Amino acid sequence: MIKYFLILVTMILISSCSLFGGSEGYFPDKKYDFLDEEIEEDISLPGSLSNPDTENHYPVSDLEIIDDQLEVPKPRQIFASSGNSSVQLRRLGELMWIYIETLPSTSWPISKNYWDTSIYEVTKADPNTGEIDIDYDQNTKLQMRVEHGIKEASTEIFLYQINKSDGTIISNPDFLQNQMSQIVEYFAESISNFSGTSLAAQNLNEMKKANIFTEDGKTVIALDLNFDRAWSSVSKALVDANIVTNDRDRTNGIFFVSYAQEEEGGFFGLFGRRNEQVNPEEIVIGEESDFEIIITEENDKTFVRAVSKDGNIEESEQLLSKINESLS
Repeated sequence: MIKYFLILVTMILISSCSLFGGSEGYFPDKKYDFLDEEIEEDISLPGSLSNPDTENHYPVSDLEIIDDQLEVPKPRQIFASSGNSSVQLRRLGELMWIYIETLPSTSWPISKNYWDTSIYEVTKADPNTGEIDIDYDQNTKLQMRVEHGIKEASTEIFLYQINKSDGTIISNPDFLQNQMSQIVEYFAESISNFSGTSLAAQNLNEMKKANIFTEDGKTVIALDLNFDRAWSSVSKALVDANIVTNDRDRTNGIFFVSYAQEEEGGFFGLFGRRNEQVNPEEIVIGEESDFEIIITEENDKTFVRAVSKDGNIEESEQLLSKINESLS
């Protein structure tokens, strides 16, 4: 009797699992429901509203045969931060700026406090635009601009000397370098002890100079920079990422590079040995390059694309991702 009772209980349990968890049950498995979803048209906004200026960290892949993709693809790599709070004074020609590895909403109160505790009068401090105006002397004023940097969670600070009478920017690099060097020292002393953030300056965190988007199934880096600075930033990123530059054509905005994927135990170049302590500028690979990094300028922005000589899109994506990590 007990034997028949156990068989009956087992049959009830099996049927219950099917009743509750099967495809026709009360709680069917939904993990593949996304395959049936369709991409709708963008929302049409009224003329009084504009599209939000935010970055899409999870773009939808334009796949021709999505039924074969049973796993949800990983999101595209977003620009990374190294996690420290380094402060540097950088220069490109007469252009100088302070680079800080922290969010603008954190840099803003430190920047404002620098001038509030100085001998100069602050005549304007707008956390939405990141602008601080300082009454320097009878003829000129200083304007500090706190902006989001190229790298995720980074800040760039610019300082300008402006003629009060006509509003023109005065070219005085030695003076600005001296002033900005003092600001760097102040930040270096303050940033490690300051953990707060300005809620009023949160808007600055969204005004990024680097974004990524998809064009014909390929990733493109969009930089809110002029060509000169974009070229310099990409050049620095290639060196920092140990990507070998065989040649460069600045007139047409092209880097000819060689690149090998990261392997277990460290990064290997195409020259077949560990690359951690080798200067890639000193290595000669050969006359043929494997990829082209192309920089173009359009509508006051610059765009960075990677093209493989053998048409391998996946390797081009990996190369561009490596550049993403090193841009700053």
